[in-house]
Amino acid sequence: MPINASKVTRRDQHGREHVVTVQRSGVQRTISCDTCGWRQSTQFLPWLKAQEHLAEAHQATVDPSEAHTSR
Repeated sequence: MPINASKVTRRDQHGREHVVTVQRSGVQRTISCDTCGWRQSTQFLPWLKAQEHLAEAHQATVDPSEAHTSR
């Protein structure tokens, strides 16, 4: 992944992983869903918008990084 990109990963109730990639170009961010191809440009709160998309479109709300630390 390029240095100007990051990702938001969540799992749905069936354990399927869904990923939204956040890419940066100057102040503009483009967010795109690897599961369904949805894309949106934004300047503010791209990670929050990515989480909202995953929750609304895919019912993916479980953060896999938090699942390991809650034990």
